[in-house]
Amino acid sequence: MKTALTLAMEEALYFHCRQKGDVVIEEVVMPDDQGIVDTLACKILPNQTFEWRCYELKVTKADFRSTAKLSFVGHLNYFVLPQALYEQVKEEIPAHIGVLLFHPYLDDSEYEVPGYFETIKKAQRQTLQVNENELLYRLITAQAREVSKAKQTERGLRVFGTQQLYKELKRRQKDYDLFGGSNNYYDRFIIDTQNQAVEALKEELEATRAAYFQLEKRLLGDA
Repeated sequence: MKTALTLAMEEALYFHCRQKGDVVIEEVVMPDDQGIVDTLACKILPNQTFEWRCYELKVTKADFRSTAKLSFVGHLNYFVLPQALYEQVKEEIPAHIGVLLFHPYLDDSEYEVPGYFETIKKAQRQTLQVNENELLYRLITAQAREVSKAKQTERGLRVFGTQQLYKELKRRQKDYDLFGGSNNYYDRFIIDTQNQAVEALKEELEATRAAYFQLEKRLLGDA
């Protein structure tokens, strides 16, 4: 589960990269078992070659020192850190890895994003550590994943199969409040379903009555 700070940094980094003209996507699986990069950015240079940047977002010392693989496979690679964490771990950052410091706005209601970045340490350029065609395919795959999620959100529940919906309800079973309350989604679902059934039966009854009266009127006219 991502923290509020991680989500804020992720959102701000997305816009930061977009402002620089980069194609950017979060959580991209790297080729050759190189882990998952938190944010991958790519842009085309004047010589018609790609430049790849990898960003790893860390918000705690434990997260920074995690044994999880760091996917610094790009030409330029950065840690994205809050100021307080940077002060704690700056001596542990490899010489070739750059650092972006995240500065949150005290009141982000006036801004499009929750904060901004300061380049406190520039990354040293390195040779791309994975096959570029494979990396490009992974970026496209990640973009397609986000498009699919957006389309599902726009279309609502109708894009999900019955079995998927059932699994999701089961997964949320822990949220059920035995003593009542606003989180009893099962009860609300049953009530809504019953109400819909009642309304459907009312419509069917009215249609049957109308058909009966039409038939009765015709029979009386023939008599």
